[in-house]
Amino acid sequence: MFTSIHPTERRALVLACLCNGALFASFYILRPVRDTLATLIGTVRLQDLFAGTFVGTLIASPIYAALASRIRLERLLPGVFVFWLLNALAFAGLLQHAPDNRWIAGTYFIWFSVVNLYMVSVFWSLMVDVFSASQATRLFPLIAGAGEIGAIAGPLLTHALVGRLGLPGLLLLAAAGLLLVSMLVQWLVGAKRQFGADDEHAQQSTLDHGLSGHPFEGFGELLASAYVRRQAGFVLLMSWVNTLAYFFQTDLIARSFPAMANRAQAIADIDLVVNVLSAVILLLGLGRLLQRFGVTAGLILNPLIMIVALIGLWLAPGVRVLQALQVARRVGQYAIARPSREICFTVVPQRSRYKAKNVIDTVVYRFGDLSSAWLQSGLRLLGLGFGSAIALGLGVSVAWALVGVLLGRSYERLRAREQRYEQPQDLPAVRE
Repeated sequence: MFTSIHPTERRALVLACLCNGALFASFYILRPVRDTLATLIGTVRLQDLFAGTFVGTLIASPIYAALASRIRLERLLPGVFVFWLLNALAFAGLLQHAPDNRWIAGTYFIWFSVVNLYMVSVFWSLMVDVFSASQATRLFPLIAGAGEIGAIAGPLLTHALVGRLGLPGLLLLAAAGLLLVSMLVQWLVGAKRQFGADDEHAQQSTLDHGLSGHPFEGFGELLASAYVRRQAGFVLLMSWVNTLAYFFQTDLIARSFPAMANRAQAIADIDLVVNVLSAVILLLGLGRLLQRFGVTAGLILNPLIMIVALIGLWLAPGVRVLQALQVARRVGQYAIARPSREICFTVVPQRSRYKAKNVIDTVVYRFGDLSSAWLQSGLRLLGLGFGSAIALGLGVSVAWALVGVLLGRSYERLRAREQRYEQPQDLPAVRE
């Protein structure tokens, strides 16, 4: 795979890998803090936090789109990471002052649950605006693999330092990582300019402007484009399965580990196993799989894995089996589904890479969390427990696989269509 990197791609690829690695190292320091604070609140109130997260995402999405219309992308993209690191510093101070305050815990949960999707979405919006579809198939597994290496470092640092630094100290460490990310994004913006001039196969769009249109244009594309709706459906069903597994995890971790530090370590241990396996798959195998079997295979593999994993949990429920399910689910999502899904955005116009993609990655994803959380709460009120939740997960996973097939086939048609034009931005409006 490494021999398929062209000389003109090296600088942009190296910066992308470093940036994704630093981003995920910070992400996986911030995430165990959120999940640890969630145990202060308990699963009974989780649906309220998911509701707050969805409202926060609905507010943030048009604000981000409005900023993208008024601020040059070359300034906006690094600027949002600076804003988020300032937020992390503020929460570090609050947790230092009141470590067991449930209001602070709930606010942090909502903040990170909104921001974490934006962090990843903004990065990958830049990636699909730098690399073309043919380049993405070769290079995105490497970029995602570098992110998983950073994601290995994050849980290791969390496990090693949480006892010494506490949760506020971890937030300071994550803020330092976000500062590095903002610098690397700035360098990537400059690298894109040179990359487009050196490589005729790269995306030829520029970042020296804001995006045309109104702040709600991304929502409009959900109604106007069947291709965008398939992408949204894929993310919605994926988030349903994720939320189901998260409820299982929060409940069992809280009952199994009384001390907060032990809970954080247990969550970080799951993260570590997931990220090691994901890095191996991404760096050694996914690129060849996508080139040989196509993006559709990458899209449907994750839901098929989840069907098997949920059947295993139904047959042998327990903490160890749950941990195995979490590993299988998240390895499939991060190592297979995410890069495959991102490739699908390389064949749409630039405004869709930042606006429609942002709505899908944030609002649609969090709507899936919210609806799944309240549905599971309803099942509990009806006296329907573990078996009903497993049945729900199986049904959603089957639907998820079917949508993956439809999305993959649409991508292949648009990819063939793109080859008759110079760049996706030259294509007629996407209504596939």
